[in-house]
Amino acid sequence: MKYIIGVMRPNFLLLAVACTFLAMTAAIWTHGQVNPTYAVLAFIGALAAHGCVNAINEYMDVKSGLDFRTTRTPFSGGSGTLIQDTSKTSLVLWTVIVTAAISAIIGIFFAIQVGWPILIIGAMGLFVIFAYTPWFNKQPILCLLSPGFGFGTLMVLGSYYVLTGTITWTAVLSSFIPFFLVCNLLLLNQFPDAEADKTVSRKHYPILIGKQASAVIYVSFLAATYITLVLGVIINLTPAWTLLALLTLFIAIPTARSVLKNAENLPALLPSLGQNVLLNLITPVLMGIGFLLG
Repeated sequence: MKYIIGVMRPNFLLLAVACTFLAMTAAIWTHGQVNPTYAVLAFIGALAAHGCVNAINEYMDVKSGLDFRTTRTPFSGGSGTLIQDTSKTSLVLWTVIVTAAISAIIGIFFAIQVGWPILIIGAMGLFVIFAYTPWFNKQPILCLLSPGFGFGTLMVLGSYYVLTGTITWTAVLSSFIPFFLVCNLLLLNQFPDAEADKTVSRKHYPILIGKQASAVIYVSFLAATYITLVLGVIINLTPAWTLLALLTLFIAIPTARSVLKNAENLPALLPSLGQNVLLNLITPVLMGIGFLLG
């Protein structure tokens, strides 16, 4: 059991909860109420999908030998669960199959109850899940954007759709908040892994253009997060209360400064990785609370 839980990286599953919470609260704001059973199923489906992503990454990183070369931190480099006993890889494959099946079954249920478009969103999500480690990691732009697309665009819009039966511009704009944040989450986590990743032919931006230039991308995406947040209120797609999420600027600004200053200095950069995780969790939740208050 510890291997199943370990490869799913339970501490990081909170990200799926935060993204689904944002979608649910946006749905409540635009439609007044949501079906509580559907909301619970949306959360379960999101958690299963995220667990599936993590398990696949753990499996592929051990099979490629990457996990044995990575400098592991509390926020990057995987869980290290499988390198303790590589004979458990078949158990991890079953974890992938079961979590993918749970997501698929929930998706089929929603297709029957709400509408077939969720199957398109779900299929794109499964494609991102299975393509990320073997293919997208070798294409810098896809490696940068696909995590945000999966958690922001697909998870938020998919959850919103199953709760409302439609997709609105409010949902689209809201999805850009986790889109930018999750792109940044994976981007910054690649800084400590860059040297090891080179050995297995990965090609993300910290490898392609260097960490200092990648730090500029990080800050740009962070700025885009807050610009999008303010823009939503200005054009009346989101309530003014969603500006509560601007409180995370107290974390974002020092984090951005640290990333620019310490891009090449892993020990000094390490606290920024933790702060970046907090930004990914707290910002969507505060925006969601804003929807409930609005």
